[in-house]
Amino acid sequence: MLDSSLAPLAARMRPSRLDDLVGQEHLVGQKGIIRQAIASGNIPSMILWGPPGVGKTTIANIIANEIKKPFYTLSAVSAGVKDVRDVIEKAKTSPRSILFIDEIHRFNKGQQDALLGAVEKGIITLIGATTENPSFEVNSALLSRCQVYILKALEEEELMELVRQALENDEVLKKRKITIQEHQALLNISGGDGRKLLNLVELITDALPGDVVITDKLVMDVAQKHIAIYDKSGEQHYDIISAFIKSIRGSDPNAAVYYLARMIEGGEDVKFIARRMVILASEDIGNANPTALVMATNTFQAVDVIGYPEARIILAQCAVYLASSAKSNASYIAIDSALTKIQETGDLPVPLSIRNAPTRLMKKLDYGKGYQYAHSYAGNFVNMEFLPDEIKGTKFYEPGNNAREEELRKYLRSLWKDKYGY
Repeated sequence: MLDSSLAPLAARMRPSRLDDLVGQEHLVGQKGIIRQAIASGNIPSMILWGPPGVGKTTIANIIANEIKKPFYTLSAVSAGVKDVRDVIEKAKTSPRSILFIDEIHRFNKGQQDALLGAVEKGIITLIGATTENPSFEVNSALLSRCQVYILKALEEEELMELVRQALENDEVLKKRKITIQEHQALLNISGGDGRKLLNLVELITDALPGDVVITDKLVMDVAQKHIAIYDKSGEQHYDIISAFIKSIRGSDPNAAVYYLARMIEGGEDVKFIARRMVILASEDIGNANPTALVMATNTFQAVDVIGYPEARIILAQCAVYLASSAKSNASYIAIDSALTKIQETGDLPVPLSIRNAPTRLMKKLDYGKGYQYAHSYAGNFVNMEFLPDEIKGTKFYEPGNNAREEELRKYLRSLWKDKYGY
């Protein structure tokens, strides 16, 4: 039997019970939907979507362990249609067997289609894990048969709890005196990835015999000696795309092109790169330069048709344009503020005056009564209330400090100064 102490630290510390899982309280806490599903024994097919190292594989393993069903696992990096069909044949002897597919976004349409019938008939319960938006990467027929659960990035306290548990409970590390004096470098390098954080702790402790006092300098010295080359299926995949996005956000076209070249040289998927630029164009530039979203969207469409090697030029043009553009995250803040307000207040009633009134009954109930059609008034504007009464006057959108949004601010001030304080 293989000595368990030879397994990586992250594997040794992987919990087998929900109560031992760190993070994802919204899914696995006492009122979490996954905990409730396990308790009922009725596990739906699901897609677990979230950043790397936040517990997707762990949750799949815990589900299988808790409900005592046969558990099959495939990696979309190496598995093909034949592998999927082999699992389905085995599962026919035990309906509702669990099939976990890591990186399901890497399955092509044919591979995903091979799952459809078995999921629909209940032969297998599919659990897919992905770091990519499943709306883009999982075909609609399969997606409609699955619940999508979003996993959140781990907070600093949760990440350090993982380290504390490892130092106190791991069969190898608990035999040594290891002290965390500083932890910022651990967090910075791991980037919120729990698995990467534990691997980094193991890397440092393996490099030094005897007692170890972990400082930021020690972490940087050890880590820099073990920098990996770009691997589009490994940790550097996430480090480089992070550096690329942050370089564009930081308005440095030179750094952006450098990290773009690193990804291109590593054979990164053109659509993956382009999609991230589409998101950034809205999140980090927004109405400071609305053309940025047009440019990024056109880039996404163009590289999908063109492909490498010529797509590198299109990607570079877009990256340079986005990096050189004025920046604003005002729309991003606005929608997150509105979502937070909804979570606080629930589904507030829409004012009667702006409700749709397609039937006589609705009209009798005053749906649409008092609505003033803006185009019937001077300047195509009428000062009326659109928000629910409970939150009227709440300002979600605050224009950014840039030329284009200052123009928006002036216009909104001319309309809503007394109400929203623009």
